[in-house]
Amino acid sequence: MSLRDKIEHAIQNQPCMVKDLKAKFGGDRSADRKVMEALDELVHDAVVCQKSGVFFTARSGRAEKALPCKVVKLGKNFAFVMLEDESGDIFIPGRFTRGAMPGDSVLVEKFAHPRVEGSDEGEILAVLEQKNDMVGTARRIEGRLKFVPDDCPAISMTIQRDCEGGAKDGDKVAVEILQRGTRQEDHRVGVSMRFGSCEEAKRCAKALLYAKDIHTRFPEKVRDEAKKFEDMTVSEEDCKGRMDLRALPIFTIDSAETKDIDDAVSLTRLPGGGYELGVHIADVSHYVKPGSELNEEAFNRATSVYYADQVVPMLPKSLSNGICSLNEKELRLAFSCLMRLDQDGNLTDYKFVKSIICSRVKGVYSEINALLAGTADAETQAKYAEVLDQLPAMKELYAHRARLRKERGCIDFESGEVKLILDENGHCIDVKKRTSGESEAMIEEFMLLANQCAAHFARVKQIPFVYRVHEEPNGEKLERLHSLLQACGINDHFAKEVPTPKELSAILEGVRGTPFEQIVNTGMLRCMSKACYEEKPKGHYGLVLKDYAHFTSPIRRYPDLAIHRMMTDLLSGTDKETMIVRYTDFAEKASKQSSEREVLAVQIERKAEDYYKAEYARRHLGECYEGIISGVTQRGIFVELENGVEGFVPASSLTATGTTLTEGIRLSDPASGKTWSLGDSMMITIVRADINLGKVDFEVAPESK
Repeated sequence: MSLRDKIEHAIQNQPCMVKDLKAKFGGDRSADRKVMEALDELVHDAVVCQKSGVFFTARSGRAEKALPCKVVKLGKNFAFVMLEDESGDIFIPGRFTRGAMPGDSVLVEKFAHPRVEGSDEGEILAVLEQKNDMVGTARRIEGRLKFVPDDCPAISMTIQRDCEGGAKDGDKVAVEILQRGTRQEDHRVGVSMRFGSCEEAKRCAKALLYAKDIHTRFPEKVRDEAKKFEDMTVSEEDCKGRMDLRALPIFTIDSAETKDIDDAVSLTRLPGGGYELGVHIADVSHYVKPGSELNEEAFNRATSVYYADQVVPMLPKSLSNGICSLNEKELRLAFSCLMRLDQDGNLTDYKFVKSIICSRVKGVYSEINALLAGTADAETQAKYAEVLDQLPAMKELYAHRARLRKERGCIDFESGEVKLILDENGHCIDVKKRTSGESEAMIEEFMLLANQCAAHFARVKQIPFVYRVHEEPNGEKLERLHSLLQACGINDHFAKEVPTPKELSAILEGVRGTPFEQIVNTGMLRCMSKACYEEKPKGHYGLVLKDYAHFTSPIRRYPDLAIHRMMTDLLSGTDKETMIVRYTDFAEKASKQSSEREVLAVQIERKAEDYYKAEYARRHLGECYEGIISGVTQRGIFVELENGVEGFVPASSLTATGTTLTEGIRLSDPASGKTWSLGDSMMITIVRADINLGKVDFEVAPESK
């Protein structure tokens, strides 16, 4: 059989890449050249054809059916790939994965007859682009040091002995695939970085940042550019052309530990009744210019990433904590939104101005709450002496705004956020539910109002912009919510197919203080569409607003910085046509990048929080607590403790006789008649806590069995 025939036969059996054919029929430079000559002949004679570098027999028609995809999930005996256009995923049985790893670009052929009717199943024909760097844990298995990837913990790969990099059993490590086999277990890897023990949450969090390509250190060019802002002060030259608001008793309100302060407020009662509310935002766009290294890096990062007690900032500290931060008693450049409201709290007018301000005091939420409640001590009152007169008016205005918010049906979810308490070594020693008082809600409302004005300003002016968009929930998610509400015995008959925010708010209000409160709150949150950034104004479903954008946090969010730049140009006299040419493409790119990076930041925050919660739970093994059933599956139930720590109780721990699942809301034991339903309270014992995976396991407490 000629080489040409051998190659044709090989491609008939399995579509091949050039490297596959050279490995099979080549070996040296001369043999490889002959392979290429034979392949060129086959292509010329239309016997074979190629797609994305993969060769098929032309008459088979398989090339047209092959789909470019990316591997998004890998298990012991399966994989999932996402279509290139992200329109859907395909299930790949284990024997058809060809050793592909998460992040690999692959070419996939769907099965004509999947095992499950109506599903998309297929095989990976070839790995087009390899993602060879991964993060996971080094484990000593049967005497050899193996690597267990975080993305697929059911798989282990051998670490080459000469590439262990000093890694020990239990270390979090980054590796590179040095040699690929036809199965994932056959791959050989080398350690490229060690992070420390997987039994420490802070080490797992560092590995997570590395895996997600989150850089804690700024590139050298950015650092060099940022140096000129160190110890910078505002000059009189900087103040030219700005509205001078230094006489206004402006102040900031944040948490005590906040160092990057980007918003301040002021309030004046108007003579005829009503209020003038000032929201003053750090003028970051004055310092971070288009085309600068700082701007490019800010665009790429798009958001600051917060986890535990750490922050990976969008901007270097010389700006975020320095010249851009609205620090107490320091002159600062600001972008102010000055709003007029009537005596009932309705917005009647607004204007945006570039300003110069000086914050009178760094306010702290807990202290402001005490002042509003009339429980502050003399020392606290003295601290806020310059701004104390504003607080009653602010409280009054917030009451009006809260009423209007409720009237339009705005959905107020319980955040469910927790505060991680760390010791001096960075280990989690406690977990507490975050609570917010009146001042937190007040500042949120004032910022929301300024954001609304910014979006309205852009829409009316018809300029390119980056809007914050929240669309109504889709049918599939609403169906899941319906099942949940029915299971909780809650009537959810709505006037139309898609409920209004007011209807959903009424349900939340109805379960307030009941065992179902947290369950319904979480279920409703999950049914919501994901808010994102878009260049077109589509309104905000959850806030019940036609106009919304993010204007108030340019230190930590790129969309805010982007719209500051656009609004600055417009205010300085740039005509609409020039604005369209200058910013249309930019608005689209900034929206896409910011949406993607926001999702990533949230994923990191949640996963890191899981590590720290597991670290806390590890300290309390064997202890009993009361919790609420927060999730029900065939495998068992999830229970959430009062402090927000959630763990899994396997069905085998509930009963030895087997369980039956009812509509995803109830497990029952037919033999004993026992049931475990969403919202039920139960006593549990913490039995396992895997910090590396961020998972906690419970069992039913002995006295509860």
